[in-house]
Amino acid sequence: MDSDPSLLDGAFWLTTASILLLLVLSGFFSGSETALTASSRGKLRAQADKGSRGAQKALEITDDNERLIGSVLLGNNLVNILAASLATALFTRLFGESGVALATLVMTLLVLVFAEVLPKTYAITNAEKAAAAVAPVIGVVVTVFSPVVAAVRLLVRGVLRLFGVQIDPDSNILAVREEIAGALQLGHSEGVVEKEDRDRILGALDLGDRTVEEIMLHRSNIEMIDADADPESILKQCLESRHTRLPVFRGQPENIVGVVHAKDLFRAMYAQAGGGEGSADRLKSFDILKVANAPYFVPETTTLDDQMREFLRMHSHFALVVDEYGSLRGLITLEDILEEIVGEIADEFDVDEDVTVTRTEDGQYLVEGSMTIRDLNRAMDWSLPDDEANTIAGLVIHEAQMIPTVGQVFSFHGFRFEVVEREGNRITWLKVRPL
Repeated sequence: MDSDPSLLDGAFWLTTASILLLLVLSGFFSGSETALTASSRGKLRAQADKGSRGAQKALEITDDNERLIGSVLLGNNLVNILAASLATALFTRLFGESGVALATLVMTLLVLVFAEVLPKTYAITNAEKAAAAVAPVIGVVVTVFSPVVAAVRLLVRGVLRLFGVQIDPDSNILAVREEIAGALQLGHSEGVVEKEDRDRILGALDLGDRTVEEIMLHRSNIEMIDADADPESILKQCLESRHTRLPVFRGQPENIVGVVHAKDLFRAMYAQAGGGEGSADRLKSFDILKVANAPYFVPETTTLDDQMREFLRMHSHFALVVDEYGSLRGLITLEDILEEIVGEIADEFDVDEDVTVTRTEDGQYLVEGSMTIRDLNRAMDWSLPDDEANTIAGLVIHEAQMIPTVGQVFSFHGFRFEVVEREGNRITWLKVRPL
């Protein structure tokens, strides 16, 4: 190195100060990029609702990630290239031709440590705090560089189009629902989120993707009242039933003419009998249709989310499900939909119901064929597909492409299924175990 003191003049110190300033700017851009892309929009929204202007600004500039990333990368590359050029000129002046290699080595080390690793490490560990802090400045940078970024964006999309890659500017890389579901599954696998909490939130998110057909009570299991039955039989049936609302049919079960509420029925019968000191003979002319409400029919393709909103809007808890031909398929209640979120809701009438999943001595699980795949997945934390069938029996029949006989064994989707019991063409019990 030349010992000439003229080399350490004002230009030397000005260049050195400029390089250090550019390194600081490079670290700012690198840290800002990491903070704004790694921060949770949900947390930023919570901070913005509490009055944080920085968080609100961060939400605004992250709405268009492509423009944000383009602006930050443009600023970062400008300062990095300028810093490298000044360092090369400075080191060449001090050390001659060998200064080029020395400048490359020194600047690589400085940029790596102080302009990349250090700011990004801080930003990723304090993402929301850092994003709120840098958002106002980055907002100005995005506005200043927006014309250049827009031109670069058009150029990039044109080049990608040549290779058959189409970019939708309005599409989200990751849907909010998928992001929440993924975070819940990850949290559960790491032991942070309890299984019950995960199931409740996922159940609420799935309401828009599931239809009433999947959870309805099938028509073969619906308890109905014959409108032409004598009042004594109707009263006895209602007293013995564990249901509050019962459909009323006339002629044939498909012909639903009303829905009666047990309380309305008892009140009307009590009044017609003449009160506590009346006569039961007066009930002979009782007409149940006078106290029955009009039946409420819904298509089997209605989503659970829409149906729940309709129940709340109509102040109703009970609906009959029909297919495209108007034929009765089943019934659904508001409680059925709520159970998809919170799990089974047991009352004094449900506690004696049989358990639908029982572990056998050989390590298999005895499952009722009518149990839905979703309920089994939820109970056992399995992942059997429910795209082609709603029940376990339906899944076996779909995969086997036949109605199996007792004793037949099938293996698919990583599970072993054995038919244990069958009634007619209906599979009633199976043994299931993971392979």
